Amino acid sequence: MEENKSGLISYEPVAPGEKRSWGSITFIWIGSAICVPALMVGGMIGVGLPIGKAILAMILGFLLVCAYMILIGIQGSDLGLPTTAILTRAFGERGSTIASGLVIAISCIGWFGLNTVVCGSSFCSIFNMATGAEFPLWLSNTIWGIAMLLTAVFGINALDILNKIAVPALLIMLVWGLIHALSGGGAAYVGSYVPSEPISFIAGLTLAVSGFAVGAVLASDYTRYAKCRKDTAWSCFLGIFPASILVLAIGGILAVTTNSYDLTLMFANMGLPVIGLLCLILATWTTNVGNAYSGGIATVGIFKISDKKRPLVTFIVGALGIILALVGIMDHFSSFLSLLAAFVPPMAGVVIADYWILGKGKAAEWKPFKGVNWLGLISWACGTAFAMIFTFFIPTINGIIVSMLVYFILCKVVKSPKANPFAKAAE
Repeated sequence: MEENKSGLISYEPVAPGEKRSWGSITFIWIGSAICVPALMVGGMIGVGLPIGKAILAMILGFLLVCAYMILIGIQGSDLGLPTTAILTRAFGERGSTIASGLVIAISCIGWFGLNTVVCGSSFCSIFNMATGAEFPLWLSNTIWGIAMLLTAVFGINALDILNKIAVPALLIMLVWGLIHALSGGGAAYVGSYVPSEPISFIAGLTLAVSGFAVGAVLASDYTRYAKCRKDTAWSCFLGIFPASILVLAIGGILAVTTNSYDLTLMFANMGLPVIGLLCLILATWTTNVGNAYSGGIATVGIFKISDKKRPLVTFIVGALGIILALVGIMDHFSSFLSLLAAFVPPMAGVVIADYWILGKGKAAEWKPFKGVNWLGLISWACGTAFAMIFTFFIPTINGIIVSMLVYFILCKVVKSPKANPFAKAAE
């Protein structure tokens, strides 16, 4: 992907010499799976279901995620293009920017708010342990939110060092916390745990899917470097499935033993609260800087803003996230994840129908569609609405199926080449 002098983004397929092994791409996915949001999702599922059903929901949820992730990822490796580019037939050249931009922007703003609360709460706990005094949560959220936001705007080059410290430290603390939680009678307690406020199995399944709903749709950003379809499938499955289930399960077990999915309480009850909470702050910081940065880039693309103004747009995106933190987004964590589960996967349904059903998976015959493909956007809207309104079976999968069917039907009914990228082939 390159930016020309006019400020427009142009895409070039990945050259054969730039392709990577499936193992290399697998490790990139593993790095994405080990993160603070995954622990939060695992904690939500863990406190709402008995441990056996919780792990089953995690497994089935990520099998579903991997299924549509692999199909989208293979399209990326076939074409050698990133996600925004492979959407340019299903949603149109302009429509793909709007579609992917909305997904990224909404997700990033929400996650920035949630991670700001985690970071702010962790600091309040450390302050209380050190001084015995209470530090205002709203002030902590504001201070840490601004600090992370300024890092995204001005200091993103320092993140590489921060990541190398924070991620291994968090992983060590998680392993230590798991051993601590299961020692003594912990394992028996987890095995016999009965939720005080249970959720349905379908709700747990939906939470598992929503935890990586956006990442799965954006799979082509990485899989475009895969050498073949087989490599793409293996890298997606082995990179996401084992690591994600492990992190979700750890989050679930820690939530059960601390009786809360609040990560601050989890770490505070692990025996080394200050060190654990400091690790959590560092890990949250690295994740949140990425949220603000990616959200800013997506918003610039949606509104065709000059890249020179990206720092200002990034600041606005982060500020919206801080506002969400201050108004209590953590209280609506489950609702936010459910929104992602309804909003994002139907987008995958349109893309799969476009490339695999109508396009028969033929890369040689694929080409972008000028402007906006309203058939794709309408289909996406229908799938999202269906997933949000009807809760039978699995709403996430319902949304994918509906968006696929609507797009297929519309492309068969609409005969104008100006509206339908397949119209000429059908005539």
